[in-house]
Amino acid sequence: MRGEASRIADRESRDSLAPKLRDTREDAWRIGNELFTITRVLDDNIALERALTDPSRPVADKVAVLKEIVGDRVHPMTMEILTDLVGRTWSKARHIANAVEDFGVDAMMYYADATGATLKVSIELSQLNSALLTLPVVRAKLYDDQATSQMRVALFRQLFGGKGLNKVTMRLAEHATCNLRRRRYLETIQWLINKFSRHMGESMVTVTTATPLVKEQILRLVKIYTAKVGRPVHINAVVDPSVLGGMRIQVGDEVTDNTVVAQLEHLHRTVKAGTN
Repeated sequence: MRGEASRIADRESRDSLAPKLRDTREDAWRIGNELFTITRVLDDNIALERALTDPSRPVADKVAVLKEIVGDRVHPMTMEILTDLVGRTWSKARHIANAVEDFGVDAMMYYADATGATLKVSIELSQLNSALLTLPVVRAKLYDDQATSQMRVALFRQLFGGKGLNKVTMRLAEHATCNLRRRRYLETIQWLINKFSRHMGESMVTVTTATPLVKEQILRLVKIYTAKVGRPVHINAVVDPSVLGGMRIQVGDEVTDNTVVAQLEHLHRTVKAGTN
C-alpha cells in the first residue's frame, strides 16, 4: 500500500479493531469471507471506491452507501470494520480495498488461532509455495487473467483439494487466485506467509531437501537463521526427492538454491552459453 495517508489509515484502523476482531473467535471465519467478497466488489467498481473515500463527502453518507450494498446481511464486526475504514483518509481510492483485504487475512489468522491451526496453516502455505516453485506452467495458469476466476479456482482445487489442507489454507490460496489484484500468484502466497510469520512473532524458513532433515540439522538451521534475521525462526522442512541432494532455503523473498538439480541446471546453461 503506497501513500502515507493510506499507510496510517490502514495501520491505525487494524490496530484499533484488532482486539475486537480477535474476540470474535470462530465467527472470524465468516467475517474473513465477507471481507474477501467485499474486496472483490471494490476492485471491480472504482466509482464505489471513490464514493467511499471522497474526503469531501460526510462519513454518514458513506456509511449509508455501505448499508445499501451489504444491508443487514453481514456480521456486525464486518460492518464495524467497513464503517471505520470509510471514516479515514486515503491517498488513493483503490487503497481502501487493500485495507479490506488486510482485515480479511487478519480475520482468517484469528480464526486459525481460535481453532489451534495457525502453525499448520503457516507450514502449509510454505509447502504450497515450495511445490509451486517447480511448477511454472501451473503458476502461470493460477494468475492468468484471461481465464475466469472460476476456472482458476477449479484448477487449484483439482491440484490441491485432496491434500488434506486446513480450510484456512484452502480459503487463502483460493482467494489468491480468485481475486488476482494485479499480483502474481506466488507473490500473494509469499505475502501471506510473511503475514503469518509476523503474526506468530517468527520468521518462516522453508528448507527443501531430497531426504528428511534430522533433528541436529534442524537445530543448527534454527540457530543460524535466528542470528541472521534477528528473531525466532520456524523451520518448515519440505521433502522433494526431485532435488536429488543439497538444500533449497527460502526466507521471505530470498531463495538460496544449492540443490544438485540447481547446480546441474547452472552447469547446463554454462555449457550451452559456451557453445553458442
